[in-house]
Amino acid sequence: MITRRNFLKSTGLGAGALAFSPSFNHLLGATSRAEHAQRFIFIRKSNGNVPKLFSLPTFSEQEKKKDQDKLAFEADLDKHELPDWLKGLESHKENMTILHGLSMTMSGGGHYSFSGCMGAYKAGRNVINGIKRATIDFELAKLFPSPFGHVECSLASGSGTIAFRSGIVSGFSAPTRHQRNYCYADPQTAYNELFKSVTNKSAANSENTLLEYLRAQESRKLNGLDGVERIKMSNHVDSIESIRKRNKKVASLSEVIAKNLPKLDPIHANGGPDASLVEKQEAFTDVILAALITGLTNVVTYTIDDLGTPITTLPGNKGKVDLHRLGHSRDMELRDTVKQSHMTQVAKMVTRLKSVPEGNGTMFDNTTIIYMPETGAGHHGPDTEAPTIVMTGSNSKLDIAGRYIRLPFHATEGHQTLGNWYTTLLNAYGNPIEHYGDMDLTMTRKKMEQRGAIQRFML
Repeated sequence: MITRRNFLKSTGLGAGALAFSPSFNHLLGATSRAEHAQRFIFIRKSNGNVPKLFSLPTFSEQEKKKDQDKLAFEADLDKHELPDWLKGLESHKENMTILHGLSMTMSGGGHYSFSGCMGAYKAGRNVINGIKRATIDFELAKLFPSPFGHVECSLASGSGTIAFRSGIVSGFSAPTRHQRNYCYADPQTAYNELFKSVTNKSAANSENTLLEYLRAQESRKLNGLDGVERIKMSNHVDSIESIRKRNKKVASLSEVIAKNLPKLDPIHANGGPDASLVEKQEAFTDVILAALITGLTNVVTYTIDDLGTPITTLPGNKGKVDLHRLGHSRDMELRDTVKQSHMTQVAKMVTRLKSVPEGNGTMFDNTTIIYMPETGAGHHGPDTEAPTIVMTGSNSKLDIAGRYIRLPFHATEGHQTLGNWYTTLLNAYGNPIEHYGDMDLTMTRKKMEQRGAIQRFML
């Protein structure tokens, strides 16, 4: 299949063509939307998740001992209090899973995992050759097609700076092997690109006119070509036509888009350089919810922070500590403050989706939110465990809600890896893949079984 880069080069559009495909999913991606499709929101965070901060304060002595010794057990959340940083989700506890025991040695380590934590492989510095496969979010997007397929947003910082990025930038997900995704780095850009069929009709019409011109031009070039060159040019034409069809589908949603447009504060204009961290988080949440509610996408990946994301404006950050310094410190209180700000956004997502009717229930019934660390249990790992929060609706294909689940620890009998977790998601929602992701080397040396889904999670 022709790559986006080759497509853009061949048409002479260059970087200006990026606006034609705001989410940068497969140019030939599907444009239909399944009724009551399942939706997925992946929220990535930096600095890892320290396991002890996920423990329940009301554990019995026996449960506390098992938790400290990292022994497998389960507990009902409705019989326990949540940690303070999680209490914003108290009213949604029946939908919550606190998941312990997953390892991510095949992707973790260092300050960043780049696309690795989404693809269960080591991505190096996310160089093209380091991207082994389509990441899990793109694989799920294939199962539940939508006009934009997959949408990626990021509050990550720019390279070598602590300033917020803005515009359309390189992302962390991957639509296929050796191909980086692109993402929206600020809420206003995401708003402008996702909803321009309503907010900027003249630009949308001009785009369609240009696409029609390009399609005609490229089609004429097919005459006289044969073999590989004809296949290449035919792919160019098909790609342009696919974007035109996607735009047509988006245009058909204009009425529902208009009814659900988020209202962004003017502070977000021009990339929002003066907007605080919380203001950016709030605005991105509004845009993500609107994209899901209007049916523009069913899968969103949101990097809510990386080590350079400015947190000095975060309430409670008394010492104005940055995320990198926080990773090297023992300030668990500030770590909780950071996570609490994230959970405020998760609670907003759940509450809003529960208010939108769908079928005999609500949109949240068909939604899964996964809040995950990109580097395991800390700033530099260890990557032998990666505590995760999962929020699932009543139509979930997973049997995990309402529980604190600690799986067997790394490289012990019954242990489950990040690859097993992603295989579970794919198997549960329609992809019967035998195993997704790379193998854990320690388990391989021990000749331990590590392929397949986590069967106890399957309905």
